[in-house]
Amino acid sequence: MTENKINNQEKKKKSPLITIRRMTIDDIASVFHLGEKLFTLEISPNLYRTWDEYEVISNFQSDQEFCFVAEDDDEIVGFLMGTIIAKRHSSWRYGYLIWLGVTPSYQSKGVASRLFFHFRNIMIKNGVRMLLVDTEADNLSALRFFEKMGFEKPKKHIYLSLNLDSAHTIYKEKEKKKNHKE
Repeated sequence: MTENKINNQEKKKKSPLITIRRMTIDDIASVFHLGEKLFTLEISPNLYRTWDEYEVISNFQSDQEFCFVAEDDDEIVGFLMGTIIAKRHSSWRYGYLIWLGVTPSYQSKGVASRLFFHFRNIMIKNGVRMLLVDTEADNLSALRFFEKMGFEKPKKHIYLSLNLDSAHTIYKEKEKKKNHKE
């Protein structure tokens, strides 16, 4: 047996046996804690979404049929949450991939691809004609992944943030002085 064949057999043995299934209410805590490790506010602040328990619960409650987990030996190693957007006066339905996360030790093992293709197929069955996804402009691994999945023509969107911590402290001090005078 050649060295390449032996290496390929070893790789196959090391590849996890991943099961993709719909998320259940019992999965919410595991998904939330995995997301906490992957999506932190310091790394990824976002104007319209942040990773918190409300985000997970509301996505699950509103679109259970588009929330999936990837399991390896009964351990959740990845998840995907999506939705369908129907616009008024449009015959098109849009699928939106909201969150996709994979345990770091399982990244580059096809878990994200399996989750994505499962989601894509569900979207097709539901009459979706276009998929949408967003990510940070400097998240090169996500951009490469989505390009590999067939996404194209990225649109630039810029948003700014302003940290109000120091202003908040000053405001509280002024309020405190104001209340003491009364």
